[in-house]
Amino acid sequence: MEDYLSKWKRILLLVSHSQDFMNSVCSNMIHIHHKKLEYYNGNYDTFVKTREDLLTNQMKQYKWEQEQIKSMKEYIAINQSKNSKQAESKRKVLAKMEQKGLTVKPEVEKMLNFQFSDPGQLPPPVLAFHNVKFGYPGCEPLYDSVNLGVDLDSRIALVGPNGAGKTTLVKLMTGELIPTNGDIRPHGHLKMGRFTQHFVDVLNLDQTPLEFFKDLYPSDPRAEQCKYLGRFGVSGKMQARKMSELSDGQKSRVVLAKLGRDVPHILLLDEPTNHLDMESIDALAIAVNNFSGGLVLVSHDMRLISQVAKEIWICDNKCITKYKGDIMNFKMDLRKAQGVGGDGGGKLKGDASVKAGAKPAKPKVKKVSKLSVAKPLVSETTISEEPEVVKDAFDVEDVKESLPSPEPAATADAAPPKSRYVPPHLRNKQ
Repeated sequence: MEDYLSKWKRILLLVSHSQDFMNSVCSNMIHIHHKKLEYYNGNYDTFVKTREDLLTNQMKQYKWEQEQIKSMKEYIAINQSKNSKQAESKRKVLAKMEQKGLTVKPEVEKMLNFQFSDPGQLPPPVLAFHNVKFGYPGCEPLYDSVNLGVDLDSRIALVGPNGAGKTTLVKLMTGELIPTNGDIRPHGHLKMGRFTQHFVDVLNLDQTPLEFFKDLYPSDPRAEQCKYLGRFGVSGKMQARKMSELSDGQKSRVVLAKLGRDVPHILLLDEPTNHLDMESIDALAIAVNNFSGGLVLVSHDMRLISQVAKEIWICDNKCITKYKGDIMNFKMDLRKAQGVGGDGGGKLKGDASVKAGAKPAKPKVKKVSKLSVAKPLVSETTISEEPEVVKDAFDVEDVKESLPSPEPAATADAAPPKSRYVPPHLRNKQ
């Protein structure tokens, strides 16, 4: 779809939180800010840089104006009793500035501060699969002879085609599903926190976030409950609103706050960014990188994967395969396998189109063999018409130099030969 939409010749209005997708598809951005639409040229990365530059210039203009206003007001206050013309002039300048409209102080968007508590240490192996096989009743097996391990230092991203069994693998890890063959061995004290695609099923939409936390953790003080919700951007009046009135992004933050309160050893995040905005995705990435436990992530958000994942596991063909490379290499290989992007898969904006360690192929230089010619038999006046072929090879220039230059035929209209130049101090000696 990304390749198809990037070549779409008609108008396209796209709503997305995937930065990688917007960079490849979009040529203009519309930013909804303070109930107004702001228009920017370029993709998302260009929008971010342009907006930062505009805010920087706006802040400089605001500070300059405020300094001018302060200086003029101080001058007027000191000299107004003297009825000086300078004070009156300053007053008029100040009135004109206010009438024209002063620069508004730019608002710096507050960065969300997601946090997952330290779960403590567990000795490995924390979670191990041994020859696991699984299939739903009446269906072909999704997995066969799977062997893998997850520890507290794991940062794993599960990728693969839809229906390959990524969510099923997460359910096997949590014990929601039992393998048909083989065994799964979790550590006796292992605690896992799972975020599902259907996270709304976890919530009681008739409750407020505070009521939801109160039922789950009745022994926690109210201030502590507010604190956990506030860590994930659920603060102020939002905590007292019914969750049926919250947006999907706000609801997902309530579920993430619950994960933070549960203090799991391993986070299992299944498509956590579907309803999160860009700021929330960045905050989630920072929180995961600061988390001292393990991570298994199922996501199509290439940017989030590139920020948090150390390993890429491919779920396909009934097995789990570790990919040698990062997520951008994987995306390029996937495009090439699908024949997307023209010859060689094309280049992606911001992607690493060449694997690490791979050397570019050197262009083939067509070798030009030297011309084999016969050494001519040259006399003083004639050249043999057909030279004898010999085994020695000569350069063409060498052959040309060995040949005498033919004398031009004399004609009546032929120009007289030019006389040789003689320096003035030698002319009398000739």
